[in-house]
Amino acid sequence: MADDPVTIVKGGTLAQNILGSAPDGMLIAPAWKRVLAFMLDVMLISIVLSFFTRGEIMPNLLNIEMLTEGGRYTAAFLMNWFVFGAAFYLYFKYTGQTMGRSLAQRGFRIAIVHDNGTVLEGHHWGPRALAKMVYIIPFIGWLWFGLRDTFNAGSTSNEYRTGIDRKHHTVAAVDWSLPSETRLRLR
Repeated sequence: MADDPVTIVKGGTLAQNILGSAPDGMLIAPAWKRVLAFMLDVMLISIVLSFFTRGEIMPNLLNIEMLTEGGRYTAAFLMNWFVFGAAFYLYFKYTGQTMGRSLAQRGFRIAIVHDNGTVLEGHHWGPRALAKMVYIIPFIGWLWFGLRDTFNAGSTSNEYRTGIDRKHHTVAAVDWSLPSETRLRLR
């Protein structure tokens, strides 16, 4: 028998082991929660837009035939994408500025914070929302960027961060694991 059956290799949480600047006790949100939160946010945006357009905007977003029907239909197709993109951008920008996360992220207890566990300032949310627009590009955005970032959000070698997180020096943390001063600033 060995003298000490338990060996501690490295202390701290996963966030502390991956990110050197993570505060004590901070946990990283799982990738599946991030994906579900994003999908729920897009569904919420779609439902609200469908309500205001009487159900016309969502079927026309992928109706490529509108581009071959003439100038008026092409303009309508482009206008639908403009309205959807603007709503997407404004939703993620202003929910981030007011609550520090989107509505679905709040429901899943995910907080988007700096590497050191501090809350993002208001000026960070516009560029983050703009960078997220890559996910709404039909097919390419879903399959290439979405799957790549889902894999990265669950990968140790990528520090459990998406491309957007690395670019903006953020991490998706479990909100209750953050320091108390950070939790007080999240709404």
